[in-house]
Amino acid sequence: MQKLWGARNMNNLTIALDSLVANRLRSFLTALGIIFGVGAVIAMLAIGRGAKEEIMNQMKLVGVNNIVIKPAEIKKEEDEGGQKPKAQESDDKTKFSKGLSLQDAHSIQRMLSTVDAISPEMFIEHDVIYNGKSKRLKMVGVEPAFFSLNNIGLSQGKMFNETQLTGGEGVCIIGAGVKRKFFISEDPIGKSLKCGAQWLKVIAVTDEKLISSATKENLGIRDYNMDIYVPIQTTLVRYKNPAIRIEHRSWFEDDGGNNNNDGGSSNATHQLDQLIVKVHQPEQLTESAGIISRMLKRRHSDVMDFEVTIPEQLLKQQQKTKDVFNIVLSAIAGISLLVGGIGIMNIMLASVLERTKEIGIRMALGAQKRDIVMQFLFEAVLISLCGGVIGILLGVLGAYIVDKVADIKTIISAISILLSFVLASSVGLIFGISPARKAANQNPIECLRHA
Repeated sequence: MQKLWGARNMNNLTIALDSLVANRLRSFLTALGIIFGVGAVIAMLAIGRGAKEEIMNQMKLVGVNNIVIKPAEIKKEEDEGGQKPKAQESDDKTKFSKGLSLQDAHSIQRMLSTVDAISPEMFIEHDVIYNGKSKRLKMVGVEPAFFSLNNIGLSQGKMFNETQLTGGEGVCIIGAGVKRKFFISEDPIGKSLKCGAQWLKVIAVTDEKLISSATKENLGIRDYNMDIYVPIQTTLVRYKNPAIRIEHRSWFEDDGGNNNNDGGSSNATHQLDQLIVKVHQPEQLTESAGIISRMLKRRHSDVMDFEVTIPEQLLKQQQKTKDVFNIVLSAIAGISLLVGGIGIMNIMLASVLERTKEIGIRMALGAQKRDIVMQFLFEAVLISLCGGVIGILLGVLGAYIVDKVADIKTIISAISILLSFVLASSVGLIFGISPARKAANQNPIECLRHA
């Protein structure tokens, strides 16, 4: 019985294939909706997965639960004549900020219980020379917490020890790119680089950190592989004036004198170029950022010469925007599949009317209703599956073009391809049932009379 059922189904499948081959153009046009729908599904899943992985990689770069504090330019208020208001000019003589400093970092760590770690940073650019090679690179004064907060590991050497950190010794940790530039065929550990006027001994090399140009631009981060890291005390002692330099004329001029100061409410030289604060839990980010902002404003005499940002929240907002984009693309793909399914049903209904004589002859020769149903279902499913295969190829090609041309990362997975096959076959099955049942319910006598 099973062999007979299998043979009948194979015969129905053969008849369905012959019908599709005989009407190739109509079958292709019928499958267009499925092709575009499946292609859109593949592209949507590839873009969505790529965007999610990119966001995760960006979160690793900026660190989880981090708050970033940077110096900011002070906005100057002027009246219509281009002069500062008298009240503003009076406040300028009383308000003064020494800028972002190590004391701010120590105060935040001491006063805020939600702080897990803190990393002050100083940036200096110098010409770096070794064995006749020269390149202008960025030196970064850091503490050991910097590496853990930014997920940067060491491939060679050891971290700064306590003596090197407190004594301002001439040692450094170089990025993987710096090693490739100066130490192609030799071990950099123990060698000395001339950075500006100082010689620094290499004690370690960081792991390679792959960062795309789009990510750098999006997050405003630098290439960590091309940095030279030194203890922050070394930066102060050997490169920067450890005292905070102040340039504010109103402090040195008499109140009644001619004051031509146009530097704003504060013109302090910031000791730090960046300060990263990591809190214990993500729920503490917003509250901690607000407390830090108020604390710094009070320490800086109500002068807003700094800005506080939460990179993780910015990335989550970007993820929400990309999710909306994916939802729109999903809706387009769904509509396309629906239109494709309706197209299959319409063509199959028309085919039933055209092939009334064929149906009557088959039923007169002993074909059962389920044979007619299977024949038309096979046709509908085959159209959908062929459209699905072409749609998968189109979606893969589209994802590749988006990746290369638009510089949007895409990832195609086996699950997305399997899902596309399931969708294509389901559409054919669902929208092919009605025409198949209509064909099977035909009266063979009426069919032959109609012919």
